[in-house]
Amino acid sequence: MPTYEYECESCAKRFEAVQKMTDMPLTVCPACGEHIRRVLPTDIGIAFHGSGFYSTDAHKKPEKKPEKPAAKKDAPACPAACERCPAAS
Repeated sequence: MPTYEYECESCAKRFEAVQKMTDMPLTVCPACGEHIRRVLPTDIGIAFHGSGFYSTDAHKKPEKKPEKPAAKKDAPACPAACERCPAAS
């Protein structure tokens, strides 16, 4: 639910109220009982920079780097050079 900020026109008290978007705005100051009005918040603590926050945004796709071919590995040489050794075949 959103948080709305109100200010009293008489005593200048500012306060916040958590309300549903479908609720009617408050009209009476809880401190003095006079008329209040909804104000825009002055300290918004969120900022988005750049593009690509949503999957539907048009943003650059990272360039694919060409893959290097895998180096061929030679079978280890058998120091005994025997005929039945699997490394010799």
